[in-house]
Amino acid sequence: MTRRIQVGAVPVGGGAAVSIQSMCNTPTEDVNATVRQIQRLEQAGCEIVRVAVPTEEAARAIPSIKAAIHIPLVADIHFDYRLALLCVDGGVDKIRINPGNIGSKDRVRAVADACRERNIPIRVGVNGGSLEKDLVQKYGGVTAEALAESALGHVRLLEECGFGNICISVKCSRVPVNMAAYELLREKVDYPLHLGVTEAGTPSMGMVKSAMGIGGLLCMGIGDTIRVTLTADPVEEIYAAKRILQACGLRQTGPDLIACPTCGRTKYDMLPIAREVERRLKSCDKPITVAVMGRPLLRMWASPEARARDCCSLRERFCEKCRRTSWWTRCSRRSTSCNKRYDRGETWRREYRFLRCLRAFRHRGSCACCCTMPASSAARWIWRAGRWRCR
Repeated sequence: MTRRIQVGAVPVGGGAAVSIQSMCNTPTEDVNATVRQIQRLEQAGCEIVRVAVPTEEAARAIPSIKAAIHIPLVADIHFDYRLALLCVDGGVDKIRINPGNIGSKDRVRAVADACRERNIPIRVGVNGGSLEKDLVQKYGGVTAEALAESALGHVRLLEECGFGNICISVKCSRVPVNMAAYELLREKVDYPLHLGVTEAGTPSMGMVKSAMGIGGLLCMGIGDTIRVTLTADPVEEIYAAKRILQACGLRQTGPDLIACPTCGRTKYDMLPIAREVERRLKSCDKPITVAVMGRPLLRMWASPEARARDCCSLRERFCEKCRRTSWWTRCSRRSTSCNKRYDRGETWRREYRFLRCLRAFRHRGSCACCCTMPASSAARWIWRAGRWRCR
């Protein structure tokens, strides 16, 4: 287990929950624009936010920004150690630097001493694009060994200054190199690790790279805080990070939608329904599992994924008597949570409920025959039924 550091009110490492970070893309000097963006990130679920500090004006804007937000603020510093000192005086919660590009050891010590006095952690952030030339020549390019050696060299520099409140990141746009570098670091140090795939690209490809690079490491037990890097609105990074954490089983902040991939047994156009259900579930924050399946489901071969859902889902069955397909509901709860008590061992409901707008009716002794169900209406049915029964 890694050691724990404290970023404002958010613990990082030491068994704490994996936190979600993002970075503003507004000019830090524009306090109003930066605060508005941070507030949007807060609403989306961001827990730590970083701002670039390239100038003295940006550094002097830190106190105003800090006073207007509710999550820890990180200052991203390059080259000029005086900007780091100004940010520390302004009440920043964390500093991100590369000690190697700050300058002499005296300058690094000045930053370390200022952060130690206020218990402010420092993240050593190494990127493949800014790797030291001597390491690139030594290893013949940007490799996992080069990234890890660079980070460890910067960490030693801080340790020589008597500073140990450290977090480390080694980011590269190549996923295999990125993952291997973090694995090397985990073997050599116990500092908390900040995960990310730098320059991942637009959401279409960036999500794939981040899911592999970040999600793969998290599934191996590596990583204490994450940032999904996308060429998009920073709010999209938060949504992507939440999905990665949910897929890794580390956090469930909303519904988990299970959907059939469809095959030759599918009896209806399921894709529009699944999309509509996914869209409507965005406003739901309950940790439930919803299943939308496209094939006839019999009791003896019900899928484990569908059985594991937490609320009612829409299914279809073919009635041999009237030779028509009807819509059924099935609930995984044998309790009064769905308004009806189930007999032990009974899984299929003996009751069929439909929206009036679908003009469905009951057919005693057979099935609930209905007219053609539009995809949007079916999605509304799932949503309303799920909210009504599993509240």
